[in-house]
Amino acid sequence: MLSFMQYEHTQRSPLYLVVYLTGGIMAATAWAVPMPTSIALLLVGIAAIMVLLAESFRYLRVRDEGERLAVRYGPIPLFFKRIRYADITDVEPDRTKIIDGWGIHYIVGRGWTFNLWGFDCVKLTLGRKVIRVGTDDVENLTEFLRSRIAG
Repeated sequence: MLSFMQYEHTQRSPLYLVVYLTGGIMAATAWAVPMPTSIALLLVGIAAIMVLLAESFRYLRVRDEGERLAVRYGPIPLFFKRIRYADITDVEPDRTKIIDGWGIHYIVGRGWTFNLWGFDCVKLTLGRKVIRVGTDDVENLTEFLRSRIAG
């Protein structure tokens, strides 16, 4: 039986604080500024969604799940991606571009990007598809994935 190394890494980002601040400003505006009730409720609803999103994008955890690599934002696990090792044909260190943004994005000609902070990433090729996984642990993630796809 082959023994594979395990991998788990969590990258944190301060960007969620900006989303919290924006939601807080919207909620405070709804409370402090005279406006129709429907507009105030809309602002509070949007503020609540922003708090939910802030909690959903506080960190990005990349971990081995046996036959798959899991890429999860959290602590509220609304957004995630699982990638089967058997589907990965190549792995290389890379850097995202400004156009890739932060979060989850698809750019025609570049593929999917799952990142949270910074521009360092690992580029996974799955046949004709590309997925970039942002990380501040590029060397270890690259080495781990190469060991998994070589096995």
